[in-house]
Amino acid sequence: MDERERKHYIAMYRDGYNQVVQALAGASDADLDKREAPGEWSPREIVHHLADSEMTSAIRFRRVLVEDAPLIQGYDQEAFARLLFYDRPIAASLEAFRFARESTAAMFEYMHDEQWKRGGTHTESGPYLLEDWLRIYGVHAHEHADQIRRARAAS
Repeated sequence: MDERERKHYIAMYRDGYNQVVQALAGASDADLDKREAPGEWSPREIVHHLADSEMTSAIRFRRVLVEDAPLIQGYDQEAFARLLFYDRPIAASLEAFRFARESTAAMFEYMHDEQWKRGGTHTESGPYLLEDWLRIYGVHAHEHADQIRRARAAS
């Protein structure tokens, strides 16, 4: 990943929370429970997923930055959605998502090129560099913000 591409993904990562907040603007409880299609997550479930994913990704980032070749454990996001009470209010999860992301993004400006090349092994996808992490999480919130918009627009 060159510097231009890295800056692009960092900018997306930093803007991800804002995109989700914009997608949720003015949402009622009924809006939060709409689904784009049967079996798809509702905006409420997406916010809880983002919090869980962001807290997980923040730890993954730190482990890869600090540990030599860590094993990065995958998790069952569908089980999280089923078992972690994703029907609860979203305020705390929205803040957890925000602050996990902000605390991680604050480290980017201190990192040098060699640190972005650090990696470990993901139990589900294999080699896992911090550059891979940035590509994944740079777009993650944007993709879910779009999913929230589509769900809210569904009848």
